Amino acid sequence: MVPLYWVVIAATKTTGDLFSTNGFWFGGSFELFENLRMVFTYDDGIFLRWLGNSLLYSGVGGLVATYLAAAGGYALAKYEFRGSNVVFAAVLGGVLVPGTATALPLFLLFSRLGLTDTYWSVLIPSLVSPFGLFLCRVYAQASIDSSLLESGRLDGAGELRIFHELALRPMTPVLVTVFLFQAVSIWNNYFLPLIMLGDQDLYPITLGIENWRAQTDRLPEFYQLTTGGVLVSIVPLVIAVIVLQRFWRGGLTEGAVKG
Repeated sequence: MVPLYWVVIAATKTTGDLFSTNGFWFGGSFELFENLRMVFTYDDGIFLRWLGNSLLYSGVGGLVATYLAAAGGYALAKYEFRGSNVVFAAVLGGVLVPGTATALPLFLLFSRLGLTDTYWSVLIPSLVSPFGLFLCRVYAQASIDSSLLESGRLDGAGELRIFHELALRPMTPVLVTVFLFQAVSIWNNYFLPLIMLGDQDLYPITLGIENWRAQTDRLPEFYQLTTGGVLVSIVPLVIAVIVLQRFWRGGLTEGAVKG
């Protein structure tokens, strides 16, 4: 929490106060609202464009990745087929590969496909979460009763309907977990957009704020833009955690009642 506290305090200061006063206490004047005004109005409101891009990347990427992880994890947990262990081992291998190791190969591949410097160059790699699939597989195996699925089949329900109506609801806590992990990971992603994007209008918020920070040596007032932008950038994450935590509590309570 200490870095978060520092960001809140720093966002209330002028550039002069930022370096002349205690970093963990307010400066001589309270400039939070002026700093936020600068953030949202600088360069015709480019920050709002970056914010919207980050919401698009994180929202779409998080939702699609969660759905695919749930479908894949459910299939690996509840269907017996030849090669399932090999598939699961490959997924575990994907968990162990850091994203920075795949960024350059992805750039070379996307450049041949003509997808670099587009929204797709950041969205497509965000649609898959090996860790999310691993987590969903473990959770589905432990929480979904096979007899429930068999009763659905006896009632004539198809496999897709069984998955959507009977399997997804018990998996709600893990789906929320996967979504938050993936959305936060995409929101904080810096290296992939740095490689893929050249158009400033496509930047996510991380790349845009770093672009501001790089100009602080030449224009010190960019410190106020940077600290204000960082403060705004953490607000959606805080809101997401507060809103979605009730699903964790609901899942834990439901499990306790069943027990």
